[in-house]
Amino acid sequence: MLTFISLLLVVLAVIIAIPVTVFFVEVVAALALPQRDDHTPPIGGFRLAVLVPAHNESAALLPTLADIKSQLRTNDRLLVVADNCADDTAAVAAAAGAEVVIRNDPDRRGKGYALAWGVRHLGTEPPDIVIILDADCRLCELTIERLATMCATARRPVQALDLMVAQRDSPINLRVAEFAWRVKNWVRPLGLKALGFPCQLMGTGMAFPWDVIRQADLASGSIVEDLKLGLDLTLAGHPPLFCVCAKVTSDFASSNDGIQSQRLRWEQGHFAMILTAAPRLICLAIVRANFRLLALALDMAVPPLSLLAMLVTAMSAVSGLAALVGASSAAMWVCIISLGQFITGVFVSWLKYGRDILPPSTTLWVALYVARKLPLYRQILSAKSASRWTRTDRTKF
Repeated sequence: MLTFISLLLVVLAVIIAIPVTVFFVEVVAALALPQRDDHTPPIGGFRLAVLVPAHNESAALLPTLADIKSQLRTNDRLLVVADNCADDTAAVAAAAGAEVVIRNDPDRRGKGYALAWGVRHLGTEPPDIVIILDADCRLCELTIERLATMCATARRPVQALDLMVAQRDSPINLRVAEFAWRVKNWVRPLGLKALGFPCQLMGTGMAFPWDVIRQADLASGSIVEDLKLGLDLTLAGHPPLFCVCAKVTSDFASSNDGIQSQRLRWEQGHFAMILTAAPRLICLAIVRANFRLLALALDMAVPPLSLLAMLVTAMSAVSGLAALVGASSAAMWVCIISLGQFITGVFVSWLKYGRDILPPSTTLWVALYVARKLPLYRQILSAKSASRWTRTDRTKF
């Protein structure tokens, strides 16, 4: 019996060790390896269209459109897809000077369907480059120019740095979430880039050559359509590049309901992709010797930081107790190494990318934040989650 338990624990420890090691390698590469300069001289001669899918976003749309318009050239297009809207999104966008198309199909709701509708509309007068931006994000200076230039030069999809931002007076849980977002969308993509691998697509701040985006399978109700699209394009030979000098930001939801809704959608979708797509893609990448796809599939298999912390901590405790009662200590040592990698990766990420939002005095609050996410993961496992495109509730606390 102890032999079986020992073998089972080793298998589980190795399964958890794989995403922990991927996370650790990405962080070390981001901080230790030289980074390629993203700045390339602006080039002209290409036709550009910016596509903004919007579902009931009239309240947040105007600042986004203002940011976009300030960075467009004279002949560039700005297209807003008002998708299944019950508010005046279409009228607000049109009054702001955007080209607007309206889509009403309650049975096929999702950002992917809106994107497919917009790309089909652009096809009547195809641009050379399409940039996709969410309706509630803000653009830093020269973001559109840098995305379009890199995309036109490399002829590959390009992903900007996409960050979620908590206000200065936000509760500690939002500041922890902001740090976790920096690790996921900033540190780890930098590590992949330093290693010569592509990055995941993040949903906004994405640029595509027309020949690539028009052939992509966009019409999907998936709540992680960006993750799926990046993997599909890599499989098709169009791996995305990371452009850290182009930056878009979005605010976290400002109400408790909105925060929970955001987290549930993001993490449930990611968790489903880990279970359903990661094993198949890893095997496919190995069979085809496609190391770019393998890197992205392994990266996708890394759970959210809080869940990864729970898994490696719990497995370390279980394997340690098993060793004390006579089981093999092999699993315990695998877990000790994994725990050390995880702690080191989080700590060095915090040293460079988190000290401004999480001072050392918040350590206990971070642990409490992780523990408070247990009900969320229980809800995800029970399949009680939203699978449709819904606008985030931004009602104030």
